Amino acid sequence: WKKLYLAHHWPVTVCKMSANDCQDPPEYWTIHGLWPDKTEECNRTWHFNVTEIKDLMSDMRHYWPDVLHSSLNRTQFWKHEWEKHGTCAATLQVLNSQRKYFGKALELYKHVDLNSCLLKAGIKPSSSYYQMTAIKEALTRFYGVMPKIQCLPPEEGEKAQTIGQIEFCFTKELQLRNCTALKGESEPVPADLKLGTEELSVCSDTLPTYYPSQVQ
Repeated sequence: WKKLYLAHHWPVTVCKMSANDCQDPPEYWTIHGLWPDKTEECNRTWHFNVTEIKDLMSDMRHYWPDVLHSSLNRTQFWKHEWEKHGTCAATLQVLNSQRKYFGKALELYKHVDLNSCLLKAGIKPSSSYYQMTAIKEALTRFYGVMPKIQCLPPEEGEKAQTIGQIEFCFTKELQLRNCTALKGESEPVPADLKLGTEELSVCSDTLPTYYPSQVQ
């Protein structure tokens, strides 16, 4: 693999996509995962062991909660992320154990500090719409790179897309880089997030964008 995606998702949109037992989703961007591009499930014998991340527990619950299943002692989401993505990321020395993988993802999340950057740019959950180009411009201004932004397309009768996920890309040296393909690099087949029947796809620049503050 060539790059890592640090995916943040907006819990309110995640809940909107799935009629699951979402209760009071956090009103801040939380971690969806840290994903090497183009690889999945690299070592099926390397099982998730929650005791390895005991010391990260309070951060994990706060910044990387299982939005869809709100019970606190549920570790299924982390198990899935480790087995699907962590076992692949582990080819890097800085990510080669469960403790390092989850710890580093939390560190990158705090370093990116998406929540406060959006607030500083005046982009906050609201019942009025945003222009996607304005959101992209603000993020590029802050970070100097272009993240990948995914939305829930408009439902029938709606005119706006709903922002759902923002992914920052990192090199193997864990430096921020653009998410778009560099010369000579093929774009990975997008692994769209499917929850229930609806799924996220790359946001359209022309549709008004909804950044919802609570589950409708």
